[in-house]
Amino acid sequence: MANRWLRFTRVWISLVTSSPGQWSARMVGRFKPLLFLLCLYPVFRWFWLALGANGLGVNPPEFLIRSTGVWSLVLLWATLCVTPARRWLRQPALVRVRRMLGLFSFFYAALHVLGWAYWERGGVLAEMWADILQRTFVWVGVLAFIPMLLLAATSTRGWMRRLGRNWQRLHFSIYGIAMLSVWHFWLVRSGKVDYLEPALYGLILAALFVVRYLLRAGRH
Repeated sequence: MANRWLRFTRVWISLVTSSPGQWSARMVGRFKPLLFLLCLYPVFRWFWLALGANGLGVNPPEFLIRSTGVWSLVLLWATLCVTPARRWLRQPALVRVRRMLGLFSFFYAALHVLGWAYWERGGVLAEMWADILQRTFVWVGVLAFIPMLLLAATSTRGWMRRLGRNWQRLHFSIYGIAMLSVWHFWLVRSGKVDYLEPALYGLILAALFVVRYLLRAGRH
């Protein structure tokens, strides 16, 4: 165990102190197990809170639905940051963590949808459909989740080969998913007149669009 931590510490130091162009795919690959655990932090936190004196609050289902949605957003934004970061830092190997971040974003989004379906609608399809038709933020959320499901299903190398250039076109829809997610979050918080957090996510997304444009313009 001590030797493993020693090797990990050496890899981490080399990642932080290396100059542009030195990060290898192997070095980033060694960092991925820690990133995997970090992405599972919300799950560990929920179990920890559930075992505490206050549990998950007065309404655990509502807490978990809200928390899974927020963490899906956080990891979606982290996924969007990978491409600008690897270009800005000139570290192509960073792309190796993008798929993991994207799949974890989908994982929490799926938990978010399942929580809504079973805790709020009792797993009854008729009630789910009625909720989609009646509440704007619900159908906006569904519009964001469906393409996210497609991206997760086609994230393998086999699908990359099958779809060819169309794979990149399909996965470019992540920006549309992000915009729909912000809209969904904004509508959810509008009922409580609390726009600060969705506005913050919207500003970060706008900044990512600007950075992406500047990086693309710099290549021409």
